[in-house]
Amino acid sequence: MILDWHGALDSVIHHPLFGIGITLGAYQLVLAAFEKTRWIFLQPVLVSMLVVIGVLVTCGLTYAEYRKSTEILSILLGPATVALAVPLYLNLRRIRQLFWPIFTTLVIGGVVATGMGVLLGWWFGAEHMILMTMAPKSVTSPIAMLVAEQIGGVAALAAVFVLITGVIGAIFGPSLLTRLGVHSPEARGMALGMTAHAVGTSVALQESEECGAFAALAMSLMGVATAVFLPLVVSMMV
Repeated sequence: MILDWHGALDSVIHHPLFGIGITLGAYQLVLAAFEKTRWIFLQPVLVSMLVVIGVLVTCGLTYAEYRKSTEILSILLGPATVALAVPLYLNLRRIRQLFWPIFTTLVIGGVVATGMGVLLGWWFGAEHMILMTMAPKSVTSPIAMLVAEQIGGVAALAAVFVLITGVIGAIFGPSLLTRLGVHSPEARGMALGMTAHAVGTSVALQESEECGAFAALAMSLMGVATAVFLPLVVSMMV
């Protein structure tokens, strides 16, 4: 009887849908707790990640097996990103009206977000490889990993910096903007999307559709600008 119970449990753990189940389940549970308590440190992405790690360690499931079972979620990231075009389209007129403020914010904010990370790393004595890995931290993981490889960084580590940046931005960004007196949904969206990429955009969408639209715009423009100009700047400095 005990052997049958262990065999059934083992079958569940190694089932192809187990990874998807614990991922979606953990996120929904943490999201419900966050919406009920509004505790900033109960950030869904961060806490659900810790829950999933705990389940994997407890069940003895390898990362390779987990990643294989959640491939469909990675595939859906593309359509989910494209779907951000919907709030952009709905707020297209407002975006056109604010073209120059958006352009100025992108240039200044992009340079500061990238430069401050590299400057702090250099100040603390980080190696060149770490600096190049940190440089694209404010864009989405696929772009950051590609750019990091191009400029001499480590792709896998770049994804870690991106995650840390997004989570910190999502936790402290909204309250910090409020304390600074930034209440405009356009400004809040640009700030969250530019500094905390996809995670910040998800937080912006929770505030309002307009805020989410500008966050998606900032995230997209920041990603394109980083992919185009960062390798060019690094090659000129070397």
